Amino acid sequence: MSTETIRELDTARITDAVERLCIQANTTLPDDVRAALDAAQAEEPWPLAKETLGLLQQNLCVAKQKDLPICQDTGMACVFVELGQDVHLTGDLTDAVNEGVRRGYEKAYLRKSITADPLQRVNTGDNTPAFLTVHLVPGSGCRVTVAPKGAGSENMSRLTMLKPADGVQGVRDFVMETVRLAGANPCPPIVLGIGIGGSFDHCAALAKQALLRPLDVPNPDPYYAALERELRDAINATGFGPQGFGGATTCLGVAIEHKPTHVACLPVAVNVSCHVTRRASAEL
Repeated sequence: MSTETIRELDTARITDAVERLCIQANTTLPDDVRAALDAAQAEEPWPLAKETLGLLQQNLCVAKQKDLPICQDTGMACVFVELGQDVHLTGDLTDAVNEGVRRGYEKAYLRKSITADPLQRVNTGDNTPAFLTVHLVPGSGCRVTVAPKGAGSENMSRLTMLKPADGVQGVRDFVMETVRLAGANPCPPIVLGIGIGGSFDHCAALAKQALLRPLDVPNPDPYYAALERELRDAINATGFGPQGFGGATTCLGVAIEHKPTHVACLPVAVNVSCHVTRRASAEL
């Protein structure tokens, strides 16, 4: 490859982008999620559920007016970088991302929720380290996405290793069991990211990645798009409703990502997200 095709990218730009995106993602709900909430309120037949959805929307409006977080749990900073293989970074990517998170959470007075050790529970004080995922892609672009993830919904997430003979019904049963066990804990209406296939670790990553897809964009494979709709409708039929108070709106959307797997495996992961499924992206 000729050095003339290599693009230099200063990681200081990544730091600036992550700082800005941490604030944006925590204070502004993505348009597709907001539209799904609007549609849910318009169609919700249960009076208490309709009122609850209205209160959630009121909270979003106040947050926007006062430039405050849309949820008190400003989450762990899940950062996704799609890095072109023709890009040369002039600096350390991990350090740049962590510095951006540090600045963003300090600047906007966002809650710091990260502990340096999972058992000794000492807070790092700046919401670092970020949880960084890097995907190499063709070209010379760089896309950065920050998706803050709160613990209330993350704690309801599950992974299982089904037998291939369990098939699609086994997937349906596991997803519905996960929703029933979660109940009102993840602040419904929820959004589900589902990973099917891969290995144990790749399946969980697929489920998290699925939450990055806008709610109005179905899986490109008609088979999985139909399964997404079926699961969403089945979850809404449970009647849990907004915040668990009952109603027809328990789930705003389901996104499935899948990949090949071993002939003897059928891994399934469900990453549960709440009604403030947050993400913000920038192209550098």
